[in-house]
Amino acid sequence: MKSGKVWLVGAGPGDSLLMTIKGRKVLEEADVVVYDSLVGDSILSTLPQEAQLINVGKRASNHTMAQDKINQLLLSLAQEGKKVVRLKGGDPFLFGRGGEELELLAENNIPYEVVPGVTSPLAVPAYNGIPVTHRDYTSSLHIITGHKKAGEEYDINFQALVKTKGTLVFLMGVHALKDICSGLLAGGMDPDMPAAILQKGTTAGQKRIVATVSTLAGEVERKGIETPAIIVVGRVCELADRFQWYENLPLGGWKVVLTRPAGMISRMAEKLRIAGAEVLELPSIQTVPREPDEMLEKALLNIGQYQWLVLTSPTGVKILRQNMDRLKIDVRSFASVRIAAIGKGTERELRKIGIYPDMVPSRFDGETLGRELAQLVRDGDRILIPRASAGNQALVRYLEKAGGLVEDIPTYDTVPARPGIVDEKELFSRGEIDCAVFTSASTVRGFVQATEGLDYSKVKAACIGKQTEAEAARYGMETFVAEEATMDSLLELVCNMKKEGTKWNY
Repeated sequence: MKSGKVWLVGAGPGDSLLMTIKGRKVLEEADVVVYDSLVGDSILSTLPQEAQLINVGKRASNHTMAQDKINQLLLSLAQEGKKVVRLKGGDPFLFGRGGEELELLAENNIPYEVVPGVTSPLAVPAYNGIPVTHRDYTSSLHIITGHKKAGEEYDINFQALVKTKGTLVFLMGVHALKDICSGLLAGGMDPDMPAAILQKGTTAGQKRIVATVSTLAGEVERKGIETPAIIVVGRVCELADRFQWYENLPLGGWKVVLTRPAGMISRMAEKLRIAGAEVLELPSIQTVPREPDEMLEKALLNIGQYQWLVLTSPTGVKILRQNMDRLKIDVRSFASVRIAAIGKGTERELRKIGIYPDMVPSRFDGETLGRELAQLVRDGDRILIPRASAGNQALVRYLEKAGGLVEDIPTYDTVPARPGIVDEKELFSRGEIDCAVFTSASTVRGFVQATEGLDYSKVKAACIGKQTEAEAARYGMETFVAEEATMDSLLELVCNMKKEGTKWNY
């Protein structure tokens, strides 16, 4: 059997936008993903559903799988001919034991690649307004592991570190904070040297405590800190309040669940992330084309008989195009047919095949589309609507009332997606999610199926339109609806929710 291949991929410090383009590309093609606990939730929520996902849970004093077992697992999977991604928080070669994992692969002639990741000693201070180097403060940076075996002394020359006069970053040192500070003071460091501890940097859980080497441990005891966190020591720490920026983003510090059809890249997720939110993409539904679809095939072969073609989703356009390709039908066949599209996403998908719609409703929902299109339909017009099997029937009622002869053809079904590896139900129960964002009524239903048993009164639902809002309210969610049924309006809604202090108090 032909050998597989292993990619050691750094996932970065947590913010999914910090994962490299190459890392994303490798993930998309993986047969198996072997991942750590330190990989951010926003990245874990977007792992490919088609791949086998294996959690080896590496975190301080809590290992799901021992390192030698992980090494053997990677070898075995590759020997089975699989494309294996070993997904690690941060960078694989910075205290990530990546070198150990390659040794066994090299011994057995297994091909591999290393995809570096954005590393927390640089990114986390940056997200907290701390430049690790600054010509007016320091000219060197030193990264040290703060982890030590129980009962043993540090094998660190603290005196030498102090003499560098550089910025010091300690990873995995939260539980040994007192020992680290004591070691630096014993090594001759000024007790008033600025120092900071930075919690869950680049994510919604980001928090910092800035003090001095002599007072930091006491401040942490008083204010509390959660892992993962890093310790930064150096005069640059005093710049944090002046240079902070992440907290100033419209959605900085908010953790949002966005439901989406499985396998679809979400433009809404990108908008939310750029605004500063940590986004967990919940693939609550997946679309399954009906193949073969004899009704659609017959309609397309006789498309000239229709006066109107109505498209109600980007997915519907994609399936239409697939059937056009299979039947060797091009856009010339639609010359005599007027085309209506429910909104900008559907219109954008149509333009990819050279079609510009004749009609787009003022609000992007089925009822408005039906009401406004009915004013353009003449008595006896034949209308083709290829769409989801569970489509909004108000659309059909308006058109038939206007005298239209409607052929409502189901071209795909929406079914529950395979459960993801991030437990959104548990996160909601613990109050760690600020809101859920819904872009259709079907994604609300998919969310409910994926989180069965959740107290939905704890869910603040940002909804793209009235139909979506009605579905969320049916389950007892606290609902908020966008002024317009567009992604930009939905984003504005979420930003206003944060601004007005709608975060749930548990």
